[in-house]
Amino acid sequence: MAQSHSVKVIDRVQVSPPPGSVPTTYLPLTFFDFPWLLCPPMERLFFYELPYPTLYFMHNILPSLKNSLSLALQHFFPLASNLMCPLSPHKPYILFNDGDSIPFTIVESTMDFDQIIGDQAGDVTELHAFVPKWPPTRVTLDGKRVVPLLALQVVVFPNSGICIDTKFCHVVADGMAFNHFMKSWASIFRSRENVACLEKSMLPSHDRSGIKDPFELDSIFSKEWWSWASSRDYNLGSNHDDQLRDKVRVTFTIGQTHIERLKDLVSIQCMKNYQEQVHVSAFVVACAFIWVNMIKSQEKEASDLFDNDKVYYFVFVADCRHRLEVKLPATYFGNSLAICYVPAKKSELLGENGIIMAARAIGKKVKELESGVLVGAEKWISNWKEVSEHGRLVTVAGSPKLRAYETDFGWGRPKKTEVLHVYASGGFHLCECRDGGGGLEIGLALPQGQMDVFCGIFEQGKRNLI
Repeated sequence: MAQSHSVKVIDRVQVSPPPGSVPTTYLPLTFFDFPWLLCPPMERLFFYELPYPTLYFMHNILPSLKNSLSLALQHFFPLASNLMCPLSPHKPYILFNDGDSIPFTIVESTMDFDQIIGDQAGDVTELHAFVPKWPPTRVTLDGKRVVPLLALQVVVFPNSGICIDTKFCHVVADGMAFNHFMKSWASIFRSRENVACLEKSMLPSHDRSGIKDPFELDSIFSKEWWSWASSRDYNLGSNHDDQLRDKVRVTFTIGQTHIERLKDLVSIQCMKNYQEQVHVSAFVVACAFIWVNMIKSQEKEASDLFDNDKVYYFVFVADCRHRLEVKLPATYFGNSLAICYVPAKKSELLGENGIIMAARAIGKKVKELESGVLVGAEKWISNWKEVSEHGRLVTVAGSPKLRAYETDFGWGRPKKTEVLHVYASGGFHLCECRDGGGGLEIGLALPQGQMDVFCGIFEQGKRNLI
């Protein structure tokens, strides 16, 4: 288990945009934001090789890291804002006031950097020491809850490397938007705090007027938000200790050769058995492969077909910025995600062609988005309530399209990235391989016994593809 003495706080400051650079700004939530109001904070970690002692980092790197962060927040100010949650029936909104800031903590770790960034099995709680503490929610005199939206922490491994740890509230940004911020911060730091390095065409857009609501989703979601929030303690800072206890994490890779083989198999089998073409991509086949293997690892015997009609669910999100009915620029800062639910019977997923069936189901859902990303959107929140209660749910976080390994502060590509929050939910995260070879990297955390079974199934599945 992670040791309490493995990290030591050496600096703690607040970082804000340059004074007077951002006016007081009110941002209403859109229907794309509402589904994430009760979502725990997102946690992504970036590990970099940096062979300098702590004193060198503090004197020669940290000042510019803080200054470049301040300059980045001038453009990405919603991250330094607060989520304001007034009493019912008023809707939550995001508010920035001059002087608003984010906590930025520097800690030193005695842990082995090379071991931490390895792909082998490791205790999930080791990484939890690196996650920044979430600032407490405040309550104003008139009853508004004031919720912070971002916390950052840098872990220094003396003479080995550093880890930039991010924790942010999903209601302020989706993965595409947050990665835009991280790459912009990295660019400003890399250019020695020259904000001109950010091309005007790539600055974030905060204009929400382009989001139309023909299905009155805002009204539907706000009512569901109040119904759900009133029955729960709205505490985004709660930890995942119970969900992470006794889990081990492993990073798996699926090479480009295996991906192409999977794509060919799915395409051929769908044409042969169903006389149909389905959307087949690296994302689709990788998710199908992991989903089926996770379910098999849960079963004591994969051949036990008792309760064949039991339904499992796979949930993914799809970026809507480029969709015709949304019409948002690629640089839109906020949420623009369609939530996609894929059901499948246990007998289908554990059958001989389970991966084919899973890929067919996921691919069909992707294909349906072409008919309209908002079709069925009124059930995004209600479906989540229903599906999550069953416990037969697997989610995926991240996407190779985010290009997380291109977040370069001038120290080269990250040696490793982790998406820690997904480990608590029993899902997995997906990104491009760090070596840039065209494969995919999968992060997964399971109880030790189940992980042993999963590893065997995963490796056998890859061998079958050769």
